[in-house]
Amino acid sequence: MSMVKQETSVAGGDAAGIESADLFDAESRGRLSGPGLRSFVNIAALWRLSERERILVLGCPARSTYHNWVSKARAGEEISLPLDTLLRISAILGIHKDLRILFGDPARGAQWLAAPNAAPLFGGQRPLELVLSGAQMGIIEVRRFLDAWRGGLSAAPLDHAIEKGTWSDEDIEIVDA
Repeated sequence: MSMVKQETSVAGGDAAGIESADLFDAESRGRLSGPGLRSFVNIAALWRLSERERILVLGCPARSTYHNWVSKARAGEEISLPLDTLLRISAILGIHKDLRILFGDPARGAQWLAAPNAAPLFGGQRPLELVLSGAQMGIIEVRRFLDAWRGGLSAAPLDHAIEKGTWSDEDIEIVDA
């Protein structure tokens, strides 16, 4: 089955000057898979995810498949992950980026993920529980929550040290990501 190339027009031109050709064809997936998986492995190590948890986050590939992917990615060999797996990795990269922006220190961001959270989305559970649910939507919900928080949109008060205390202009840091 061949994929049809499509263009998205916005006011007489394409969106952001990019044609929306099928970004998920085998060639694109092959280009993104190795770097994405290597980044995921580094983030999973920072978050102290077990092998089982890493496999859950990636959508439950067989253990041998997971190790084959990682081995090929580390060796710089050609690899093409399934679209579902790439979307999961993309959401994990977004969560990592948001945590870096919000907390500055990757270790502090990992602590936030691992701490119980009173926000309605988490219901007292650790945000990591949603990430580890095995469902792609759980990962995306954590990403959306952090995107909203990072963007200054309304979020329920959190039972976290970052929410306690008084903030001043000196506490604001502009990060160009």
